Amino acid sequence: MCGFSRRKFLQRTGIGFSLMLDGMKVLALSDTAGTKPENTATPAGTSSVIRVHPANPRYYLFRGRPTILITSAEHYGAVINMDFDYVRYLNALAAYGLNYTRIWPGGCIEAVGEFYPGNTVGPRPSRTIVPWARSSVPSCVYGGNKYDLDKWNPEFFARLNDFIAKAAERGIIVEICFFNSQYSHRWPLHPLYYENNIQGVGRCDFKDVQTLKYPDLVRRQCEYVSKIIEEVNAYDNVILEVCDEPSNFTPHAEAGPWVGHLLHVVHDTEAKLPKKHMVAQMVEGPIGGPVDFSANPLLSIITGQYVWGGEADSEQMGGMKGLEYEYGYGKPIEMNETPYYPFQYREGDPIFDSRVEAWEFIVGGGAGFNHLNSRYTVEDPAGNTPDNIQILSALRNLKDFIYSFDFIRMRADESFVVDGIPEGVYCRGISEPGEQYALYLHHSRLVPAPDMMYYIATPGQYRGEVLVLDIPGGTYKTEWVDPSLGSVLSSATFVHQGGNQALSTPEYELDIALRIKRVH
Repeated sequence: MCGFSRRKFLQRTGIGFSLMLDGMKVLALSDTAGTKPENTATPAGTSSVIRVHPANPRYYLFRGRPTILITSAEHYGAVINMDFDYVRYLNALAAYGLNYTRIWPGGCIEAVGEFYPGNTVGPRPSRTIVPWARSSVPSCVYGGNKYDLDKWNPEFFARLNDFIAKAAERGIIVEICFFNSQYSHRWPLHPLYYENNIQGVGRCDFKDVQTLKYPDLVRRQCEYVSKIIEEVNAYDNVILEVCDEPSNFTPHAEAGPWVGHLLHVVHDTEAKLPKKHMVAQMVEGPIGGPVDFSANPLLSIITGQYVWGGEADSEQMGGMKGLEYEYGYGKPIEMNETPYYPFQYREGDPIFDSRVEAWEFIVGGGAGFNHLNSRYTVEDPAGNTPDNIQILSALRNLKDFIYSFDFIRMRADESFVVDGIPEGVYCRGISEPGEQYALYLHHSRLVPAPDMMYYIATPGQYRGEVLVLDIPGGTYKTEWVDPSLGSVLSSATFVHQGGNQALSTPEYELDIALRIKRVH
């Protein structure tokens, strides 16, 4: 199954037609209303920070180089968990050439051991560090004295600054996600919950935390966002993200205005500061709905989670779905969270399942990919396990493959593969027509509705599949690449007269990538 055609993808995966047909996009809020502009503007003060590339705004420019973000990262607790050795963690990413991580800087706290032992975003109460200072008043639900929301915690900001500085030294981008959807068992752990602060702010149900219903809570949320932005403004390796999963339990019509309000808070705060950073926000609910800010000029990066992200309108937009429906905005698209490796990959081989989603998304035109990985723990911050070595190696191979192209000149392309993709095969590609082509294909099946969160890889013995490409005349070099090893399986140089060109795949077990470059 080739992933290029929207209508074809919907039909062949059984995804409901009610999501959207070609060309149909209804923008529900004034905050999101507008056409699909190419995101080519370069705001003042951005020359020294990661930003969209002026020649191709679907990718990044960082320290003078075209950039795509690729990583397998810990669960966003590197700063708030004082037991986590983030230097060892960052060294592990850098050792594999990975250049991206995400953090929650106090907007969400999970219980100790939630999901798995050593979960970084579930710190021990005595080792939890957040932006707000403690008061002299007992007793916080999560342990210790209550928080004073009028005072900031200098120890937290010292740790935050050190983490970002250490990442900057290693060329790693830090995506700071201010909030995540609250849950009934997590909201009572948070400093903004009324029993945990001396101001009594946050006397509301968890479903109302990310709405505009409680002005006192919204004010404190805005103060927190502004303070974080002010603290990190000097760094060049920062992306600001408003909220993960803002409407998991909150109606889209209520969460959307809250996200829109915070987009303005981010913009207004940075307007007074020297540097202007990119701002990301995930799409949740229906495409073009209240929590789709893709057209908003204040939004720099469109994010999604998982492969497709579910059939129901309440689900997060998946990364591949983002490539299908949001690519026309001309902004970077990130798949910034996968299922939790390995335990949320409930079928198949999680190593294979993880590899194919990363390769398809990036070779299909994605700008950033984050594989959420439980192998990084308090006990083992470097994630030094045999299976994780395979995960990180496959991502390093992916980065080497995509960086072997002048990808700034390339766009997602459905036109150059005209025949030969078998049933049961997913594929995506990018191209600069007549000059360079990247293609990736894998044998998998998508977890069925309603989840559609990941692929179940189906390894076997595959060979001799004949792909028919339509490319202009010229002399080309082709290379078939093994994603698991990064090695070239076979190569050839041919003179093409134009029109259709048949290429046969060498033998492979699950997935294969194709690199074609014109020989000048």
